[in-house]
Amino acid sequence: MIIAIDAMGGDYAPEEIVGGALAAARELDCSIILVGDREQVIPYVSDLPDNVSIVHCSQVIDMGEKPAAAIRKKPDASICVATKLVRDGKASAVVSAGSTGAQMAAALFFLGRVPEVHRPAIAATLPGIAGPKLLIDAGANVDCRPENLVEFAVMGSSYVETVMGIKEPLVGLLNIGQEESKGNSLTTETFNLLKKSGVNFFGNIEARDVFTGDADIIVCDGFVGNALLKFGEGLVDLLNGFLRDYIGKSGITKLGGLCLRSAFKDLKKKMDWEEFGGAPLLGVKKISIVCHGSSKGNAVKSAVKVAYKCVNNNFIQHMSHSIKEEKVAQCTQERL
Repeated sequence: MIIAIDAMGGDYAPEEIVGGALAAARELDCSIILVGDREQVIPYVSDLPDNVSIVHCSQVIDMGEKPAAAIRKKPDASICVATKLVRDGKASAVVSAGSTGAQMAAALFFLGRVPEVHRPAIAATLPGIAGPKLLIDAGANVDCRPENLVEFAVMGSSYVETVMGIKEPLVGLLNIGQEESKGNSLTTETFNLLKKSGVNFFGNIEARDVFTGDADIIVCDGFVGNALLKFGEGLVDLLNGFLRDYIGKSGITKLGGLCLRSAFKDLKKKMDWEEFGGAPLLGVKKISIVCHGSSKGNAVKSAVKVAYKCVNNNFIQHMSHSIKEEKVAQCTQERL
């Protein structure tokens, strides 16, 4: 297995990206291709391992550029070259912390959609009391139709079963109330379609139940999903700040903090988004893992592990089979 990594994408590229890639190369039974400007990458590779190579490219797509136009204007950009390696069968997956829009555009242009999928979606893993949850869509599609959300539910179910190892995962539709009649036209119509589909539909869930409820998969449009994701990140930072301030108030609280140090470390690890790795772009024909723009080495390593699991568990084949299920195809076709 070979995984291509966009070494130039992200706030801390190429140093942190290369560091995370090398750490993954030491832990996983796979080969890594670092795609980027060789002169910028080499300083962070003291001794290139046998399972790591560099593919040079001369261009980078910046965060502020319009994705589709940038893909056409910069064919030698790192995300383009890395994605083409996957398209051409020279790599099994691509991982990037660069522009999400550019990565999506590259995936659609060079890899293509799974035939039955109309809107690829970003699936982000969230912490939960009883175990991790999957949020889909986390920002790829800000305007959706009900049939798109049904596709998200099917793809998310396939991912959770195949990669996360949760059998018969429960799908929850994010809404402003649990009652079937609650919500806007998008959620009420989606509710009816999900009842007819082949997914294990739990029903509506409210935002307060995302981390504590029974649903393994939270389905929503990308606008709502991305807002929820960013709010969660900010809340974790707020709680960490409050905790640091409180522990430092007096000698007693400092002593208590020292006594609970290991517990705090375990809690931080459970809530840290870097531990979950990247978010797969579901619905394209090959594996494309989207990383947070501020990813550092540990997050990159985790993202490579996600890519490895997806390839090793034949996720694309499993998802393609699931999306063709008769009940899903039928209820989706009614809307198209």
